[in-house]
Amino acid sequence: MSETSRPPGMMDVARLAGVSHQTVSRVLNNADSVRPATREKVRRAIDELGYRRNLSARALVTNRTRVIGVVVARGGYYGPGSTSSAIQTAARGRGYATIVASLRDGSPGELAAVVGMLTDHGVEGITAIAPQLGFVEGLRKVARSVPIVVVADGFEVSQGMHAVSVDQRHGARLATQHLIGLGHRQIAHISGPDDWFDARERVIGWREALEDAGLEVPEVMVGDWSAESGYAMGGRLLDEGLPDAVFCSNDTMALGLLACLADLGIRVPDDISLVGYDDANGAAFFQPPLTTIRQPFEELGARCVEVLLEAIEGHEPEPQRIRPSLRVRRSCRRHQN
Repeated sequence: MSETSRPPGMMDVARLAGVSHQTVSRVLNNADSVRPATREKVRRAIDELGYRRNLSARALVTNRTRVIGVVVARGGYYGPGSTSSAIQTAARGRGYATIVASLRDGSPGELAAVVGMLTDHGVEGITAIAPQLGFVEGLRKVARSVPIVVVADGFEVSQGMHAVSVDQRHGARLATQHLIGLGHRQIAHISGPDDWFDARERVIGWREALEDAGLEVPEVMVGDWSAESGYAMGGRLLDEGLPDAVFCSNDTMALGLLACLADLGIRVPDDISLVGYDDANGAAFFQPPLTTIRQPFEELGARCVEVLLEAIEGHEPEPQRIRPSLRVRRSCRRHQN
């Protein structure tokens, strides 16, 4: 390859900036020892030449790829999708690239193949957005070669696996306590699938809040996270006797329930109050705007990357659990006795 056709290298940047290649390296690694004026000269030379670091060559020298894997269950669900995006953003902010692998069914064989593929590509660690019980059990069998951070609330960590989660039980308690504080005494719950960690924890939080208030705990109505299942539950609520309020385990099911109640002539919040979960995009523009539990996905992504990098460095980070918050809007009102 001729001199003119090869991509610019670190020595080219150094010559143009009038500094040593060691100084260029320090700038690229954000070292504090470089004077601001020198740093600016190097940055201008990088921009002018269009220089890009050869991370593959660097990895051969350092044995560090600065790449992490992200494994996420298939399905297009709001929570896992938002968590995956937040992890990728946080990783870029720490100078790491990501390889994202989406699963079809999360079977042990598929998990082993995906983890093998990621380690073959040199990832230094993996974050696994693992909402279902079987997913985590499959991960336990392959968590050997690299550290794995699991995003799931309510599972027990084991060797090679580290936990970061949103405190789903606390979020469900916030939602239920808000309804109790408004004077509601009959509070139904539409949960997610019962093999999902988050759904299970939200059921526990709802139940604990009712029991603490001395209220009856009705049978859980199990949905599948979809608007269709929320809509179907509306008819069941009417058949079984309309409660004072409903806590839905995600905003998508709440949206379906809102549509069904409107079709049945039942007014929210005049006839029944409603709380969702996630604070999904557009929840503030539902009709009426939805009171919901906001999950801090950006913080969750940052904590995942922080814990994974600690594990990569050989440390044993403590499990991290982040508390969600209540967003009060117009889908609830004080109960009229």
